[in-house]
Amino acid sequence: MPSPLTLHNQHACFGGTVGYYSHPSTACNGEMRFAVFVPPQAEAGPVPVLYYLSGLTCTEDNFTAKAGAQRYAAEYGLMLVAPDTSPRGAEVPDEPGAWDFGQGAGFYVDATIAPWSTHYNMYSYVVSELPQLIAQEFAVRRDRQGIFGHSMGGHGALVCGLRNPDQFKSISAFAPIAAPTQCPWGQRAFSGYLGPDPDPWQQYDASALVKAHAQGDRTILIDQGTADPFLGQHQLLPEVFEAACNAAGQPLNLRRQPGYDHGYFFIASFMADHLRHHADVLTKG
Repeated sequence: MPSPLTLHNQHACFGGTVGYYSHPSTACNGEMRFAVFVPPQAEAGPVPVLYYLSGLTCTEDNFTAKAGAQRYAAEYGLMLVAPDTSPRGAEVPDEPGAWDFGQGAGFYVDATIAPWSTHYNMYSYVVSELPQLIAQEFAVRRDRQGIFGHSMGGHGALVCGLRNPDQFKSISAFAPIAAPTQCPWGQRAFSGYLGPDPDPWQQYDASALVKAHAQGDRTILIDQGTADPFLGQHQLLPEVFEAACNAAGQPLNLRRQPGYDHGYFFIASFMADHLRHHADVLTKG
């Protein structure tokens, strides 16, 4: 059976390879793109896999080119998978002039409102379709999967991880949109993709989910820069998630990093800690 993947570019990296791929997606009803770092340990057999979800306006390339994660993934023997942040193409609905809604801003939900519902099903893509494809095409251990992300992708990682604890064994985030039903970004996206009724929004809000989906003794790691401009705009709300975790008994390591902002210099500065956090779970035992 021929592979559904199209390989666009491949590069040697820390003894492994970085590849950029596309494939026809059933969930998103069109072509989707993603990047994969295959560590050198994969030559000897299946390795754990860690999914990274990027933020608003990003593609599969931002994390892959800027985060410096491959060095640590090669050390720990982790495969890295970074999907695009939304479906794209002329046939995919968009909102011209908007950077926080439409293409590049899928918010990792399954849209229920037309015209978005035809293509914008990033939750199902990340949780179901993409992991199945990765398991089919790459040497991974399906029993050792983790998830992390940044900003909008941090929101996605928290939601996907909390709702699917048997699948994702480890969770972390950089500056996540931690309570999207309570912030302008989330309210705009959820009302557009899910409709004006706030009840369906709750299934995509980590601060609402943690009460029913606490991870037992699994600690969630979050890094948040104190100089992040979006803190002052009340877009991220880490304190809301922190309070929800405390109430639910969810172990949380929320580290407020003095002087750091929202960008990839911040992410790269603490990437080693995040890869170690996941490796401690995914590569032991």
